Amino acid sequence: MPGVFLKDALVTLKESGVRITPQRHAILEYLITSHSHPTADEIYKALESDFPNMSVATVYNNLRVFQSSGLVKELTYGDSSSRFDFVTHDHYHIICDDCGKIVDFHHPGLEEVERLAAHVTGFQVNSHRLEVYGTCPECAAVQQNEAK
Repeated sequence: MPGVFLKDALVTLKESGVRITPQRHAILEYLITSHSHPTADEIYKALESDFPNMSVATVYNNLRVFQSSGLVKELTYGDSSSRFDFVTHDHYHIICDDCGKIVDFHHPGLEEVERLAAHVTGFQVNSHRLEVYGTCPECAAVQQNEAK
């Protein structure tokens, strides 16, 4: 499945007039396969051994290109660092208050929120964002062990 997403993403970039460099290819592939909503620094560290001439600024610049093409969303919640998410389908995020881990989830009933908001307010709804906060299982286990 990640290969399909990568192929489609590369087609989208080419249709947008974006040149596919080896660095862009690697950054996209990392985003598609990581599922960890990485920061630009995390992407840089994961790829620096393969691309020693690449800088963190290069990663940021490419992430902006991907955002402009609609392939990547910047997540500005959780900890203070922006995290990046490859857009595969509409989904929501649950965020650990302790470690900042972000996990995807989908619930079809939540799509009704946009229709209801448009109906009640008369707005043309462009998008919405739902954030759920809590404690991930790993942090909860650590807290339980510390309490003993």
